[in-house]
Amino acid sequence: MNILFVGDVFGSPGRHIIREHLPHVVESNSVDLLVINGENSAGGFGITPSIAEELFDLGAHVITTGNHIWDKKEIFEYMTVPAESHVRGRRVLRPANYAVGTPGFGFYQGSLPNGQEYAVMNLQGRVFMSSCDDPFRKADELLSQITAKVILLDVHGEATSEKVALGWYLDGRVTAVLGTHTHIPTADERVLPGGTAYQSDVGMSGPYDSVIGVETELVLKRFLTGMPGKFEPAKGNPKMCATLIGCDGGTGRASRVQRFMLGE
Repeated sequence: MNILFVGDVFGSPGRHIIREHLPHVVESNSVDLLVINGENSAGGFGITPSIAEELFDLGAHVITTGNHIWDKKEIFEYMTVPAESHVRGRRVLRPANYAVGTPGFGFYQGSLPNGQEYAVMNLQGRVFMSSCDDPFRKADELLSQITAKVILLDVHGEATSEKVALGWYLDGRVTAVLGTHTHIPTADERVLPGGTAYQSDVGMSGPYDSVIGVETELVLKRFLTGMPGKFEPAKGNPKMCATLIGCDGGTGRASRVQRFMLGE
């Protein structure tokens, strides 16, 4: 079984580049399960229902997010659906370790047309991030509810150490632990001894002539002056960053992991 995870889609340049590359990547690698992190897909900050629909139309089975999930208020109602529902809004996740009562859900379990069961979990780190519940214990809680063998975790976090620790903590219990949030792809992809594929950060699918997606001059002005200003998405040099995982559908154990950075 092949799983493709697409890193943080940033604004319209990110959406454009994945539209360009996803079809041939999916076809040439016989991808069975497609997961996309879409938290920055609306102008670089948040996601809207219409953009979620666009990502689903591209073939996404599940959309993960992170700390910008609430930046577009129209997503609230879209994600407020019954837990047992399989409508598209149910398959947009927010970090599971957010406060009880926030809209949406932190994991989704479903099945592919061939009957293969899978689950996707979404967690947010606590180091250098806004306050949330312990991602380690929340992962244990989620796993107690999941029956699928193939399980992918998107851990949206700032600190490499925290993400690496989660990888080791969950080794042998999930198929993959993939990091998002920093928008910088890391070269540490590997399969851990217990059969869990790991990468600290898949990287951004968006404009790389930028400062993590934002127009360079606007960020430099803030660093040099300390003055606030509105950030705008950059446009130059868009690339799609993604990670491909091969695994055994029966056991959930990963056997290979490969990262991609594809541009125009």
